[in-house]
Amino acid sequence: MTRYSITDLEKLSGIKAHTIRMWEKRYNIIEPERTETNIRYYHDYDLKKLLNISILNRHGFKISTIAKMTDHEINDKVMEISGTTSDYATTINNLVIAMLELDEDSFDKILNTSILQLGFEHCVTHILYPFLEKIGMLWLIGTVNPAQEHFITYLIRQKLIIAIDGQPKPSSPDARTFLLFLPEKELHELGLLFYSFLLKKNGFKVIYLGQSVPFNDLIEVVKIRNAEYLLTYFVAAMNPKEIPGYINKLAEAFPDKKTFITGIQLKQAEVAFPKNVIPVDSAENFKRMLKDL
Repeated sequence: MTRYSITDLEKLSGIKAHTIRMWEKRYNIIEPERTETNIRYYHDYDLKKLLNISILNRHGFKISTIAKMTDHEINDKVMEISGTTSDYATTINNLVIAMLELDEDSFDKILNTSILQLGFEHCVTHILYPFLEKIGMLWLIGTVNPAQEHFITYLIRQKLIIAIDGQPKPSSPDARTFLLFLPEKELHELGLLFYSFLLKKNGFKVIYLGQSVPFNDLIEVVKIRNAEYLLTYFVAAMNPKEIPGYINKLAEAFPDKKTFITGIQLKQAEVAFPKNVIPVDSAENFKRMLKDL
């Protein structure tokens, strides 16, 4: 069974650790187990309950009221709220719960409803991308098992590829080109696919190399295929201490190109960015950058 620390719960639910501890003490909302050295840890059902509680709390339910509700009543109320609101955080939490439960029907229904309500691009930017960041946290802390990972990757990958294929080819013969790739041993490509969608949506050409590209192969591809820009994504494969060295290596290997880098691991690394390397902290920020290229 998966184990979460209280810090993991804070990152995934958005509820501060000291608040979680206070709710435990005052209301017995969730009950942590403890290691032999008396360190708290939690399981999937604790995370799911806390995600649901955060939805109710955000929609005006006092924690003292929630504490008196059964798990079934909490779930029913969350379903009721989810059916009448387009709140981003609620939708994202519901997607996380559906993933943890491997509930394909629920996941597909939530995502399809969001696409219909918001449109695909808006849904990807405000729902799917933040969701992928949360999943990135789960990958980093090792709490997504292979079944959950394959489940979520397959469903989202399908929708992204359909959306990418649906974009028209750039109409301008002078359209500039991005080369997209993941560093060697990096296999989590959903974020990279998402950026491919954004680029094609905004009229850029895309050369998509995908997962685990050896550095020497990247150099050879750039020699053969001209691309003004490179983009890569750090999720889970690289030790954060190795990221600055890899970024400097990119900057030196392609001094005449702009390289955009993003991904959840980037937030954990301390990097002094070379002039030709541009960090991207959000999809919205990246879309604004594209307008200036």
